[in-house]
Amino acid sequence: MSILARRNPNFAAWQTETAQTICDSGPFVPRGGATSMLGLAQGTALPAHGEAWDYDPAALTLTVAAGVPVAQVDEMLRQEKQRLAFEPPAFGALLGRTGVPTIGGVIAGNLSGPRRVGVGACRDFCLGVGIIDGRGRIIKNGGRVMKNVTGLDLVKLMAGSHGALGLITDVSLKVQPIPEVSATLVVEGLTDPQAVAALSRALGTPFDVTGAAHLREAQDGTPARTLVRLEGFESSVAYRMSALQAALAGFGDSGVEWDETANRDIWANIKDVARFHSVAGDVWRVAVKPSDAPALVEAVQPLDAIYDWGGGRVWMLTDEGTDPRPHIGAGHATLVRASDETKRALGVFHPEHTIVAKLSDGLRQKFDPDQKFNRGMMR
Repeated sequence: MSILARRNPNFAAWQTETAQTICDSGPFVPRGGATSMLGLAQGTALPAHGEAWDYDPAALTLTVAAGVPVAQVDEMLRQEKQRLAFEPPAFGALLGRTGVPTIGGVIAGNLSGPRRVGVGACRDFCLGVGIIDGRGRIIKNGGRVMKNVTGLDLVKLMAGSHGALGLITDVSLKVQPIPEVSATLVVEGLTDPQAVAALSRALGTPFDVTGAAHLREAQDGTPARTLVRLEGFESSVAYRMSALQAALAGFGDSGVEWDETANRDIWANIKDVARFHSVAGDVWRVAVKPSDAPALVEAVQPLDAIYDWGGGRVWMLTDEGTDPRPHIGAGHATLVRASDETKRALGVFHPEHTIVAKLSDGLRQKFDPDQKFNRGMMR
């Protein structure tokens, strides 16, 4: 029995009732706030529990039910001067949805923000997970510390599964203290290739970069901006920022944004892809080698593009029906925003290699043999 079931009787009762529902009927679409679902699935909405949690600030661990809103978790952690280090994005505004993002959706999508380049992805902070599989079995894997993880690391499997293997009921996460200072180095006017070269150089330094992004020149004339973030103690950030400016001196003059609110807004806008909110067009999320990113963007000719993770992740705003995948060599693309018709025509997820597809089908057969969860989503 999970710690949430022991400490929150309502959670235990909900687990049992939900497991029986899964046994008796289907198909289902696991759903929290429905703000990050990308594929087209068939089934009845199956909500997650949204109230149970267990938080130990001294141990830097949090166990939380999947339906708990991310904003509620952020506020709980902020009171203890802690945070979810992987900087989960919120895609509601990008997708035109009004729901509230939940922890379950973040885990199901393995959603990670700009800080991934410095600290790792969402799945790297997952210690344990509870799920209900397609047979109605309540399964708990891992725990609240790394030593509890033995055998199959199920929590890593569930992170990024898009709810296609089972209903995530709860998850245990590592959290991190909020650093004293955050600062952003800003270089203006670089071309895409120059920007990726600058970001690669920054990420190759020993200065613990926690954000590396490039925004192209905006339609309103705002010049292109190449952004590198450092975090930590004030004296350390000041020293590292000075050294970083020297390392990037060959790319032109740079400035440093020290204001806390301005820094928070800069990186929140990047993680939430705010530049594409309410702008017509399809939105693609592309993962490629950073060195390949500028040539890919040049080949696709999108309406706009945002480079994150040093160029390893590229957000593209394209005309409706545009498919960048024929131009991608080593990498993959996900259609994040488009009409249902376009999603059906192009497919949401990148086609899997034959061997990977067999592994995926085998996992679904083990966890959800009757395809009760998100039927049709991964096509």
